[in-house]
Order: sequence, then C-alpha cells, then structure tokens
Amino acid sequence: MFGKSKKDKSRVRPKAGAADTLITRDTKITGDIQFKGVLYIDGYVKGNIQSEEPEMSLLTIGKHGVIEGQVDVPHVIILGRVKGDVYATEHVELESSAHIDGDVYYKLIEMAMGAEVNGKMVHRDDKPKLLNHHREAGPKTESSSKVNKSDKPTDTPTEAQKTAS
Repeated sequence: MFGKSKKDKSRVRPKAGAADTLITRDTKITGDIQFKGVLYIDGYVKGNIQSEEPEMSLLTIGKHGVIEGQVDVPHVIILGRVKGDVYATEHVELESSAHIDGDVYYKLIEMAMGAEVNGKMVHRDDKPKLLNHHREAGPKTESSSKVNKSDKPTDTPTEAQKTAS
C-alpha cells in the first residue's frame, strides 16, 4: 500500500550484519539454543545450537565466540571456535580465524586460508541416494530366479585353455 513490495518475506535470504539475537563477548550460556532468523554469537555457549527454520536461518560465530556442542543451522559463518560437529544444510563459510574440532557437513563451503578443521569435511547432496539393499523387493520373476546356463561351471575346456596346452 505505501510502496512496499508484495514479495513473500519468508523467502528472503538472511544477510550477515543484521542480527535478530546477539550473544555478546562477556556472555556465557550453558544449555541448548533454538532460534529463528539471524543469531550472532561472540560469547561462550556450552550446548547445541539448532535452527527452527529449515532453510532461512543464519548463525555467525564471531572472532571471540566459542561453541562447545553441535551446530545444526542452514547458513553458518565461523570466525571463532567450535568444539563439535557442524551441520550446514545450505552454506558454511570458514574465515581465516575459524577453528573447528569436529566434523563439518556442508552443501556449499567457502574456506579462507588459515581456517582449521580437525575432523572430516563431508559434502552432503540434496538428492537421496538409493542403495541396492533399499530398493523395494518386488515379486521374483521366473527369469530372475533361474540360473543362467553360461554362469554354471563346465568341465569342458574353453578355446583359450585348449590352445594353452
């Protein structure tokens, strides 16, 4: 009505710099944190951090920020330390001062020279991979249950064996 666009604001990608929640340098928290929107941590958190929004949340761990626990957030920017696994379902950015003691699971990663990861770095793909033993077992057909004659061992020598002797 007053010049505002009619775009769906839930589809807007989070931007660094404008935090909905701020945990400052002198703050210490013990316990799990669940949040929506943008969370900036420059203090100490002993507990797991999880986003309630599957695609839109952003966590920034500042240079003085320390997390002891698992991080499960779609978009993660790390300048500080994490002692635990990091699950970034969309994007993780590791700045040069980042230090992670744990595994990093990511869809897209940016890593600056000097960033440290003491653990595995595992790329996660959106597409579920179907393994052979996960396929639905359908009714066996007659052709799949019969043994092919060419698969049976024979006592007669092959042409290659005849010429070798």
